[in-house]
Amino acid sequence: MKARRLAASILSVVVAVTVLSGCTATALQSQYENGDNKGYISGTGVTEIKPADRKDPVSFSGTTDQGTSFSTADHAGDVIVVNFWYAGCPPCRLEAKSLQKLNVQFEGKGVDFVGVNTRDDKASAASYDKTFGVTYPSILDASKGRVQLAFSGTYRPNATPTTIILDKQGRVAARIEGPVNDQPSTVSTLIDAARGERAPSAEGAAVPGKARHASTAEGGS
Repeated sequence: MKARRLAASILSVVVAVTVLSGCTATALQSQYENGDNKGYISGTGVTEIKPADRKDPVSFSGTTDQGTSFSTADHAGDVIVVNFWYAGCPPCRLEAKSLQKLNVQFEGKGVDFVGVNTRDDKASAASYDKTFGVTYPSILDASKGRVQLAFSGTYRPNATPTTIILDKQGRVAARIEGPVNDQPSTVSTLIDAARGERAPSAEGAAVPGKARHASTAEGGS
C-alpha cells in the first residue's frame, strides 16, 4: 500500500513539472478562455470622457518593433488608438485579430493605431505581429516605461490589455480595459465618435508634443 502511495506521489510531481514546463503562451490563452486569470493583470470596462471633461493632451514617442519611430506630434489632428499589450498576455492574444480588423476598417480615415509593448524585446514583438497578422507598429516600452508614464494620470492603463483612444487634440477620449474582441462594435463606435468631433482651429489648437502642461514621454528600448 505504501509503495502504491509513493508511486502515485512521484507520478503527481512528474505531471506537475511537465505541465509547468509546457506552460506556453497558448496554454496561458487557454487559461484565460477557461476563466483562470493567471499570469496577467485583467480588467474589464469602458470609460468614455466628454470633451469638456478631458484633461491635457498626452504626448509620447518611441522606437517601434518595425524599426521605425512613432511620435504623436507626427499624427496631430488624427485620432490615435493606443493598445497596451505584451506577447505572453492571454487576452492580448485573443484580441489581436480584432484590433487588426479595426485598424483596417479605419485605414485612411484619420485614425492611427499604435501598440505599446510593455514587456518584450523587438524579436518577440515582431514574432507576435507575424503570428496574428498585426500590421500597425508597437513602441517597445519595456526597458524605460516612458510611454506608460505618459499615461500615468487619471485614465492610466490599469490592466493588460488596455486600449486608449486619443481625440484629435491628443486628449484621452475613451479607455477600454480588457480585450476588445468582447466588444468590437463598442470600440468602433467610440473611434467614430472621436472622428466626428470638430477639429481644433489652427490658432487655438493644442498640438501633441507642443501643448502646455501636456504629459510628455519618449519610449523605446
